[in-house]
Amino acid sequence: MVEDRLTDGRRIAQFLASEVTGHDDFDTLAVTDADPDVEPTPDGAFAYAIEPARGDGDRVASVFVQPDRVRIEFARAVEAAADAADEAGLRVRPKAVRPPKTLVFVGDGAQVKWTLPVWRAVVSEMAEVRESDE
Repeated sequence: MVEDRLTDGRRIAQFLASEVTGHDDFDTLAVTDADPDVEPTPDGAFAYAIEPARGDGDRVASVFVQPDRVRIEFARAVEAAADAADEAGLRVRPKAVRPPKTLVFVGDGAQVKWTLPVWRAVVSEMAEVRESDE
């Protein structure tokens, strides 16, 4: 039996963008600054950003394309993203910068679906923060 796996970083990024924009759970998020001609690099080339759909806030995450995977750098709800990604079985790493970020690595197309709980956790925490600010 032949196993078909999506392991092209650029295609994984495209699939991820369609998952984020295609779910009602994430209608508060939007893909912005997309580079449709992005070429993967070993360090990761910027593919697009995920921002609040209303433009009312800082960037939520940036997506970088590597030859065989995608790296998502969460800039908001970083602890919620790390916990949810770890629970989903994704590779997670904190990025020691100010402000801190959480890196989540997506190594194949199937793992894109694993990111859905991560996006839900981030959206939920952003909603809680927004409500507490009102």
